Amino acid sequence: MIRGYTALAHAHSVKRYKGLMDWITTVDHKKIAVLYLLAGGFFFGIGGIEALLIRVQLAKPMNDFVTAQQFNELITMHGTTMIFLGVMPVIFALMNAVIPLQIGARDVAFPFLNSLGFWTFLFGGLLLNLSWVMGGAPDAGWTSYTPLSSSQFSATHGVDFYTIGLQIAGLGTLIGGINFLATIITMRAPGMSFMRMPMFTWTTFVTSAMILFAFPAITVGLVLLTFDRILGANFFNVELGGNPVLWQHIFWIFGHPEVYILILPAFGVISEVVSTFSRKRLFGYSSMVFATILIAFLGFMVWAHHMFTTGMGPIANALFSIATMLIAVPTGIKIFNWLFTMWGGQITFTTANLFASGFIPTFVMGGVTGVMLASAPADYQYHDTYFVVAHFHYVIVGGLVLGLFAGLHYWWPKMFGRVLSERLGKWEFWTFIIGFHMTFFVQHFLGLIGMQRRVFTYLPNQGFDLMNLISTIGAFLMGVGTLIFLANIILSFREKKGVAGDVWEDGRTLEWAIPSPPPEYNFKQIPLVRGIDAFWKEKMAGHQEMTPAEPVGPIHMPSPTILPFLMSVGLFIAGLGFMFTNDDFGNSLLNFMFNKYIVVAIGLGMTFLCMLLRSLYDDHGWHIEEEELKDGGVQA
Repeated sequence: MIRGYTALAHAHSVKRYKGLMDWITTVDHKKIAVLYLLAGGFFFGIGGIEALLIRVQLAKPMNDFVTAQQFNELITMHGTTMIFLGVMPVIFALMNAVIPLQIGARDVAFPFLNSLGFWTFLFGGLLLNLSWVMGGAPDAGWTSYTPLSSSQFSATHGVDFYTIGLQIAGLGTLIGGINFLATIITMRAPGMSFMRMPMFTWTTFVTSAMILFAFPAITVGLVLLTFDRILGANFFNVELGGNPVLWQHIFWIFGHPEVYILILPAFGVISEVVSTFSRKRLFGYSSMVFATILIAFLGFMVWAHHMFTTGMGPIANALFSIATMLIAVPTGIKIFNWLFTMWGGQITFTTANLFASGFIPTFVMGGVTGVMLASAPADYQYHDTYFVVAHFHYVIVGGLVLGLFAGLHYWWPKMFGRVLSERLGKWEFWTFIIGFHMTFFVQHFLGLIGMQRRVFTYLPNQGFDLMNLISTIGAFLMGVGTLIFLANIILSFREKKGVAGDVWEDGRTLEWAIPSPPPEYNFKQIPLVRGIDAFWKEKMAGHQEMTPAEPVGPIHMPSPTILPFLMSVGLFIAGLGFMFTNDDFGNSLLNFMFNKYIVVAIGLGMTFLCMLLRSLYDDHGWHIEEEELKDGGVQA
């Protein structure tokens, strides 16, 4: 597997791997972006299949396609998979692929941590999905409310897979957020002040800060719930002095910022796409930056609007209601700025811009129903009905997923050196967006006439039948749109690699100033930034490329390493071992290994040994010499 060692300057040597080993050991942010994309696509597919099974069950009244228990497992795993394992890695894929390029950096601040973040996320997600074949999936809803998630009401290991799997996956997300914060703060090219950063970089920066503050809260909650279920603690057990509403506060202190952690990167994508394909600078750049920061700040102030029906009282309800409505102000600023960017622009409706244009009215619809839900008296009527399901999906699917499709079509040539078919892309857009509105628009009315969420079937002749059938047909149409996208990806890899660096010809930011796909080192010379939309400014000055801020010289590169992979495997083993510490396997060896925490010790020992090796072994990396610099792309 090893190509060998190449002696380079400064007495450093580089290990070159081929095939699978190359991907397992890589610390290159561009290859890690591809890994995130593959993992996200895999989990997105699982979540999509779960959604289709839910819609088949609800297509007609009194259906018995799945049992009530299976339905509870499906809705729990669909929500959990999509939120934590489906869209998050695709967001991180775009961040990894684009952010170092947009700020003029050769890599992220901590390449080792970047790899560790991916592998911990992946093994946490795999652990969670193992529940399907190891005794039953979690069945307490994606929010896992206590006491439904307690051992009394959920006796299988399903919720244990949820708590431990999400702790491991969440660790990866937290590591990634810290890494991007450090990267954006410390590695911007000369001249790139904060108020010259592209909007996608700004939204990534703010999102990473939100991850830093939000994810510890859910980690605490998951730890407490794990202790309740496995170690017999009583944090949420009323009979022994616990409080189930405490779980709701902990979950939503994380859960509401999480919604903005998901949607803010999509806002950044839309800002880049709309600006590029309108051939105009983003309207109101400064107001967009401050609106992003204000949304993030208010996002931490509104968590209890999910809890209007828990009896907090009129003062708390009023405060959280007002704070929730306030978020509409900075969000409205963004909507109008996108519209003003397009106004008078030379608009090209590529597939990426179609998704961006479809995003704007769709997200507005989701936002309007959000303001409706912010009214506490009205929320008493909407709460736990399909109206909430419709609102949530208009924001997350109509907002985030459309934004991700726009971003993938926009940056695909930069990531892979190949352009996705515009013809197939337009088919994908229309089938997906028509299917989306068919699926979720009618669910507003289902909720208003009284259909509750999370019910596995319903009686006929209540006015639910036709709208549920329409919703199911729409869901399958969305599935067709997604399959067209997959077909487009496969067909794109049959094309010859290598497109222009500025493939859209109107690229405004630094990533379009280098070849597609980028070389391993990104920039032969770190660029000098002279203003907002740095590359566009150079083009308008008659330059074909960026002005360098440094002479050509040797470029330091980090070494590949298998330690992050092994550390994540160790956490996976420890998590699995901790889950089964109280089980009787009917086998003395297995009972000894699990009941005496031997498996936990093996897994944690493996992780800590890798940490020790990382600490004691001083890896200086390697260098690419001047004569080796070329414009070829990285093999990703």
